[in-house]
Parts: sequence; C-alpha cells; structure tokens
Amino acid sequence: MDCGFTAIGTIRHGGAGGLWHSIIRATQRSARNHEQDFRYQRWAQLNSATSLRKGENATLSMGSVICDVTSSGLSVDVSALLIGSGGKVRNDSDLVFYNHPSQDGVSVSGTTVTADLPTVPRDVDKVVIAVSADPLQPGAVFTSAPQLRISQTPSSTMRFEAPGFSGGETLVVLAELYRRGEGWKVRAVGQGYSTGLAGLAADFGVTIDDDESPSATVPFNGSPATSSEVSAIDLTKVERRAPALLAPAREASRALTDVGLAGRRAAVYLVLDHGVGMREFYESFAVQAFAERVLALSANLDDDGIVPVIFSGEREPFLEELSLENYRGRIGELHTQIDWGWGNVAYAMRQAVSHYQESGSREPAFIIAQVHGDPNDKAEIRALMQNSATLGVFWLFVGFGPGKLAFYKNLNASASAKFTNAAFFNVGNNPGAVPGEKFYAGLVDAFGTWMRP
Repeated sequence: MDCGFTAIGTIRHGGAGGLWHSIIRATQRSARNHEQDFRYQRWAQLNSATSLRKGENATLSMGSVICDVTSSGLSVDVSALLIGSGGKVRNDSDLVFYNHPSQDGVSVSGTTVTADLPTVPRDVDKVVIAVSADPLQPGAVFTSAPQLRISQTPSSTMRFEAPGFSGGETLVVLAELYRRGEGWKVRAVGQGYSTGLAGLAADFGVTIDDDESPSATVPFNGSPATSSEVSAIDLTKVERRAPALLAPAREASRALTDVGLAGRRAAVYLVLDHGVGMREFYESFAVQAFAERVLALSANLDDDGIVPVIFSGEREPFLEELSLENYRGRIGELHTQIDWGWGNVAYAMRQAVSHYQESGSREPAFIIAQVHGDPNDKAEIRALMQNSATLGVFWLFVGFGPGKLAFYKNLNASASAKFTNAAFFNVGNNPGAVPGEKFYAGLVDAFGTWMRP
C-alpha cells in the first residue's frame, strides 16, 4: 500500500510536465488499441457469421432478432408481415412498413426489422421479411440480390444473400421467422416478385385500395366453355388470390386449349417422392417450383384452388394441401416435418385414390406423381393403374434426376400390357429450366388424349 500512495504522490507533485505527457500518450495508445480491438472484434463477427443458403433454416433463441438488409445500387424499402395459421395476415395491421412501423413485437426502422420473439402473439405463425425497390425510382428492379444479416447477440450472427434476379423483380422475400414447437427458426427464402409490394400483400391477404370488383363467374354445366370464358374465370381467380402464378396459369391455359380441354374439369392431385435421393431437389427449391406450376395448372381444371399433396417417403404417406392462399414456401414447410424415406410410390398412389373416392367428386382425377427412380413395388403399381382405370383416374409420372426410369418410360411399350390411363414425362436434372410451353405440353398431352371420347 505504501508503494501505491508514493506513486500517486509522485504523479501529483513530482516533475509534472514529463509525467503528465507520458500519461496522456499512454492513454491515447490505450484508446487506439481499444478501438483497434473493437474493429477487429466487429470484423471477426461479420466474417464468422454463419452463411445460409437458399432454403436452409436455423434455430433461433427466444429473444430479440435483428434483421439488417443491405442493397447495393438500389434504394429499397423493408417491410415485415405477421402471418397467422391460415397462411394469411390476421388483419391489415399485420403489414409492418415505414407508414406503420410497429405491430405486436415486430418493428421496422429504415432497413432493419426487429422481432421480439417472446412478445409476438401466439396466433402469429411466422414473420416474413421482404425488401422492395423504392417506388419513387420508376423502373427500378433487382438485378443483384439484397443481403440479409440476422443477429441475436454479437456472437450469434447469420447472413444470407439470395441468388441474382433477372425477371424484373421489384420485391424479394428474403427470409421468414417461423414457429417450430415452442421455439422459433429462420428460413432463407430469396424469392422474387415482379408485382412489388402489392403482389406480396395480395398473396398474404392484405387489403389494398384499388378498384376491385366482384369476380365474374360462369357456371360449368358439363359442356366445355369457350377458351375466352375459361381464361376470364381462371385468370381473375389467380390474379386476385395468387398474382405471382398468373404467368404460369396463362401458359397452362394455352396448353389445355391446344389439346381440346378448355373448360373441362378434373380433380388434380400431386404425389411427391420424398426418398433420400430427392434431398437436393427440395433444398434447391426445385420441388417447390414444380408444385407451383402444377397448382397453376390446377387453377384451370379445379375451381377450388386446392391441390392435395402426398409425400411418398414413408410407409404411411403424408397428405396435406397446397392452395392459392398458402403455396408460398409450402413444400418446405411440409417436407421438413417428415423423415427421408425410400419413395414408396404405391402407398402414396393408394392414398390418392382413396382420397379421390372419399371426396365424392364426379370429375375425373388427374394424379401427377413425381418420381426419382424405378420402384421396388412394380407389380403393385401396375395393379393400381389397372384397377383405377374404371374409376376415372389418369396417372402422369414425372421423372426427376439423371436416372433412366425405365419402368415408367416403358409403361406402354408392351403390346400385351397397355395402360391407357397412364403416361410418363421426364424433366431431368433441372426441372425449372424446362420452358413453360414444353412443360405444360408434357403434362397435358396424354391426359388430353385420354379425356377425349
């Protein structure tokens, strides 16, 4: 203790000038070192952040989540939507943006969205994070993707940069925070809209001021309507409920007209292979995109806007619904609820037929079964196709991947065993690269032949 007091006394009363300069220089060095340490720690945090790829998810802790958006070369607005269990906002106040910056634990400030997860109401299932081109910049579209940084604590940081865009997108859904059990997770989405905030709002049920008028309806009496009547019905329905599907719905409508099915009705089903070999197609959103194209076809054939989806990965197939209201990210939400299996197609086919019979539908069933490899249960599949022919069921097997899929390809190769109610269409390794005209022709050509008397 004596040494300590002596040192203080010397500093205060000894040769003050030199000592004070030494103290000041030491203090300045300490401050510079502290600033350098802070900058290094900040740099380390940014560079050690976990990178998420499109479609990937990660667990969040139950606290506040900060989502920072950055965009180069384009002025942007950031918004968030609070989505309920039905895939829609609970009311118009659930759109959080610069004119309504806070709602139920979620706030927007500049290009930052903050979600205080413990205070988000239980009837909110997920929070969608979106970024749109500033409407005061006419003609502004995304070419390079905006970046998202998600942080909860300085040591818990994730970042996501979606792939680039080339379709005139004016809004991008970057991510969604969603409930999983008693906790929360984040999913990297990276899906673009060419219809901007209005299209996003319409998809999620936010009412926007426009000159909406009741949809025209034309009753179906069992005879084909003209192509112009059918187009007006379907495109109005899709435009109001899922505007992002408008373009593929038009392509599907043209394909149906080309094969003489304008105005005809059918119950559309979708069977998806959930075998382990399909993992890459789910993670790359290829299955989601495929399902959306099938939904757009269904909008022309089935007026309820709902496609039953059956996953064939487990012994007991998993059946859910894909609709014009919930289709955004729906396949990702569903397939993560089940384990990878072995693609038991026969079980899924049987469930599709049972569902169709129980529905009491008087229209034929068009069951699109996506497959990835040749099945083990070939005899059972043949029996199902044969027995379902008298029920009004048509099967289209759509092949994914590099496999030869010889069983499906050769369904009608034998003169002694023809299945008039079945066909095969191969989309290969990159289903999304198949142009719309070719894709929908591949889906409906054989079905059109089967439907014609």
